Amino acid sequence: MAIINYLTHIRFDHGAIAHTHADACSTGMSHPLIVTDKGIREAGLLDQLLGHLPEDWHRSIYDNTPSNPTEEAVSEAHELFASQGCDGLIAIGGGSPIDLAKAVAVAARHTGQLTDFAFIEGGADLITDAVAPVVAIPTTAGTGSEVGRASLITLRDGRKLALISPHIIPARSICDPDLTVNSPSWLTAAAGMDALTHCIECYISPKVNPVADAISLDGAARAWRWIRTAYEEPTNKQARWEMMMAGTQGGLSFQKSLGAVHAMSHPLGSLQDPGFHHGMLNAVILPHVLRYHETAVDRHFAGLRDAFGLGFGADLPAAIEKLNRGLGLPKSLREMGVPEDCLPHMVEGALADHSNAGNPREVGRADYEALFQAAYG
Repeated sequence: MAIINYLTHIRFDHGAIAHTHADACSTGMSHPLIVTDKGIREAGLLDQLLGHLPEDWHRSIYDNTPSNPTEEAVSEAHELFASQGCDGLIAIGGGSPIDLAKAVAVAARHTGQLTDFAFIEGGADLITDAVAPVVAIPTTAGTGSEVGRASLITLRDGRKLALISPHIIPARSICDPDLTVNSPSWLTAAAGMDALTHCIECYISPKVNPVADAISLDGAARAWRWIRTAYEEPTNKQARWEMMMAGTQGGLSFQKSLGAVHAMSHPLGSLQDPGFHHGMLNAVILPHVLRYHETAVDRHFAGLRDAFGLGFGADLPAAIEKLNRGLGLPKSLREMGVPEDCLPHMVEGALADHSNAGNPREVGRADYEALFQAAYG
């Protein structure tokens, strides 16, 4: 059993979920709100968690998390947290329940509207260490939210904004690869590409953080090596372990920065009908952004080619497109069902997104228009 103390306390191994009660108690919580979604309940993973908690331990459950968490859902969960006298949160699921729990942790101990705490609204300094403690249990290998300092929430006005603060990194992270074994194949692929995208965008960012660079390059190599095995052999325990580690490494490294892939996928993720999986959006967009940045990051591309076992001068974006096809992922935003008439609004969202700070090459309005059109197909 690995115990990793880097940014937070990470319990990482097969069967780690059995330690949930001890880890939750170590944060001081005695009546948690368990935050999850209907899919996790239907898959039996909520029952699995409850089986590791004492029957006489007070807990309340919020299972109405949408596929991309919303301000309305944060309000609902916060009302339940307050009415039930909860003093902490246990989030089990993909990035959506974990992000929702982080936002509730802020709302529970701070006054003001959720928008007040959004990063691009200057709200980062308003988030203090008074946040309610969160224990995060990821059931997908990709988002990195279990160790991330951000919570992405779609507001009532349609914007998808981030709460960003080191204070909302979960107090405990429980990474149990066994929880991913029964994931649908498309989710294994999409979440895995999310992890790969996090690692690549962090690695090519011009910001100076050698520690994050080392973690992101190792995580990218790990994801590249193991994602196809996890997809083709879902019960392969080593592949599941490696992919969950890659996902966590992505979360550890994006403390450095992200870039245009996420600046584009964030506003697309705010579309509610239909909703789009964040990792799948990243997979489709990634090759196009890499082509745009290639001339600015020759050294980084060489490092990625070497880590992936590609030949000297190999076409890295084309290799990622080939990987996407092998994982059964869509070729374009059009194939995903993104409505073309939304693209001008998506350009505005990308320009306003906080992830722009991590681009190795400036991306302006005309550049985003071209990137969206290229990704649309």
